[in-house]
Amino acid sequence: MADDVYYDPYDVGIDADPYPVYRRLREEAPLYYNEKHGFYAVSRFDDAEAGLNDTRTFISGRGAILELIKADMEFPPGVIIFEDPPLHTVHRKLLSGIFTPRKVLALEPKIRDFCARSLDRLTGADGFDFIADLGAQVPMRTIGMLLGIPEADQEAIRDRVDDNLRTEEGKPMELDLDFLAGEAFGQYIDWRADNPSDDIMTDLLQAEFEDETGTRRRLTREEILTYVTVVAGAGNETTNRLIGWTGKVLADHPAQRRELAADPALIPAAIEELLRYEPPAHHMARYMTRDVELHGQVVPAGSSMLFLTGSANRDDRRFPDGDTFDIHRRPGQTLTFGKGAHFCLGAALARLEGRIVLEEILKRFPEWEVDTAAAELAPTSTVRGWATLPVRLP
Repeated sequence: MADDVYYDPYDVGIDADPYPVYRRLREEAPLYYNEKHGFYAVSRFDDAEAGLNDTRTFISGRGAILELIKADMEFPPGVIIFEDPPLHTVHRKLLSGIFTPRKVLALEPKIRDFCARSLDRLTGADGFDFIADLGAQVPMRTIGMLLGIPEADQEAIRDRVDDNLRTEEGKPMELDLDFLAGEAFGQYIDWRADNPSDDIMTDLLQAEFEDETGTRRRLTREEILTYVTVVAGAGNETTNRLIGWTGKVLADHPAQRRELAADPALIPAAIEELLRYEPPAHHMARYMTRDVELHGQVVPAGSSMLFLTGSANRDDRRFPDGDTFDIHRRPGQTLTFGKGAHFCLGAALARLEGRIVLEEILKRFPEWEVDTAAAELAPTSTVRGWATLPVRLP
């Protein structure tokens, strides 16, 4: 462990460009300890992958975010990202039926319509904002449609979700447990109970399952509210970040952008490379149930471990020349959506939204450059991306 390497997930200076720090961690301190915040971190791909797969040693039940592990909070049932088997297995199975490949692909026409509506109104403009005009619109409409939230209410719900994920600069996240319990969605659940439709809320209201005790039952109102809150948060903020990075990275690599405009068949691979090169989330936290030896040192039980997935995705040991963006890179397994039991259920939906947005942008605006003076990163300890990303059109 090198004494002069410093990594801090709350440091806005590091967050502005964490990759030089990640490279030093991988080479000089593959097991890192931050005394100020009391956590360990691993930055190499193999270490992060192995840890995320070991759900008995590195558990999620104390929280998958460092601040929550430190707070030793009790979470309402249904927050599957903060659960361990057998409860996690039961709850994940319920939600997995919502995001089957068939159901996700069936959403394509509607997502494309959301995107076209957002872009068509920009015809003739001299620029637009990748966040305000796209990132804050398309994921919101998609998740709102899936959940069954009226279109007129979707912006208010999105803003409430975002407020609970974002932080003051340099400070840990403060989680609103009342929001996590789903109080913002109560009126919609109560309406759907009497007015069923083709949406997630109705599916959850009608679902029958065998719980961890072996009892056959339906979900309680409180469980449904928590499920809905988790889906709303996970599906909106992260895809927003993907859309923002699409605008920034392709502006920085105009030759590759022109290749995509000339050959849209390259777009799916480009989305995979974007997800590797600039993932929305850069770390996943776990609580350790036992001592583990890593890189010649014993990390004691009860420690908090950060798996630096943003670093792992650029590890040259797994991705040669990992700091280079290349839409022709041979696809490989990244850690952007996690690994193992907690692999993101919405991964296919995020990829679909990313592909459609890029296809529709390039049809209309094959050239753009970022107004760097006006672009601003969003302060958050959970995901990394742009609060605003204005671009100029030729």
